[in-house]
Amino acid sequence: MKTRPTGIGASNANWMSSLSPELTAMPLKHLAVPGSHDSFSFWVDVKAPVGPDQKAIVKYLATAFRFVSKKVMKKWSMTQNLTFKEQLDAGIRYFDLRVSSKPGESGTEIYFIHGLFGHKVRDGLSDINSFLDAHGKEMVFLDFNHHYAMGMEHHTYLINMLQEVFGPKLCKIGVVEEITLDYLWENKYQVIVFYHHPSAESCPLIWPGNKCPAPWANTTDTTKLFQFLETTLGERAKMGSFHVTQAILTPRVKTIVKGLVKGLRNYLVERNLPIILTWVETQKPGVDGINIITSDFVELTDFANTVINLNNLLLN
Repeated sequence: MKTRPTGIGASNANWMSSLSPELTAMPLKHLAVPGSHDSFSFWVDVKAPVGPDQKAIVKYLATAFRFVSKKVMKKWSMTQNLTFKEQLDAGIRYFDLRVSSKPGESGTEIYFIHGLFGHKVRDGLSDINSFLDAHGKEMVFLDFNHHYAMGMEHHTYLINMLQEVFGPKLCKIGVVEEITLDYLWENKYQVIVFYHHPSAESCPLIWPGNKCPAPWANTTDTTKLFQFLETTLGERAKMGSFHVTQAILTPRVKTIVKGLVKGLRNYLVERNLPIILTWVETQKPGVDGINIITSDFVELTDFANTVINLNNLLLN
C-alpha cells in the first residue's frame, strides 16, 4: 500500500475552525489557503469521447489509436489522486474546476473535464456539500474558470444547480476585504463560487471570475515558475481580489512526447514537487503575500500542512 505523508487523512478536516481568533478576524484574502489544480481529475473516463478542450491533433490521435491513446491521455490528464472528500479531509479549500457538456449527448448535463471527461458536476458538488454539512465552520472556494461546449441553457442549468445544492451556504457577492471567517460564520456561509463567464453576472450569489485571478506561468522550468509567481504576487495588492498562486509546471507537447509512457506525475511532477514545496515554505501570507496556493497531486508532499502553517507568520 502507498504511504501518504502526515497530514493526509482527516487531520486537517477542521483546520479553519481551529485558527486563532486573530486569524479568523483577518480578511480571507490575507490568509494562506491550500488548493488543488484540476481538482476533479482523480477520475477520468477513457471510454467517453475526447473533450472539446483538446487540440485537433489530439482528437485525431484519440480516434486513430483509440484505447492506447486514451490510456496515455489519462496519464497526462490526471493531476490529482484524491477524491473531493479526501482532499477536503487533507485541508484543501480551493477547487480549480473546468466543465463541459458532452458533445452528442441530449439534455444539459455538465461534466468535469481535463482532456478526458470526469464525473458529473452535480455528483462532485454533492460530495463537497456533504463534507460542509459535517464541518459547519469550514468553507470552500469553487472556481469555475473554463467552460467548454456550453450554451446559455448549460450555464443556466449549472448556475441553478449551484444554488440548489448549496442553498444558504452560498456567500453573496461583497467587498473582498470584508470577507473574514468570522463574517462567514456569522452568516452561516460556507461556499464562495467564482464563475468566469458573463452568464452569471445577474446572480448575486455567484462571484465574477475577476475577483479571483489565477495567473498561469505555463512553463516546465521551476526557476521561471518562481520568477513569474513572485512578479504576479508583487502586483496583487492593487487588485482588490483574492489571489491564486499556481505552483504548478505545465507540460509542453515535446515534454509529453519525451515522457509519453510515464505520464505527468512520473515524468514531470514528482521530481519537481520537493523544490516547489521548498519555495512555498519561504512564502508569507498577508497584504502583499500569498493567499490561495494550488498544487498537482496534493498528497505527494506535505503540501496542505505547509500552506496552513504559513498562517502562523501572521500572528503577533
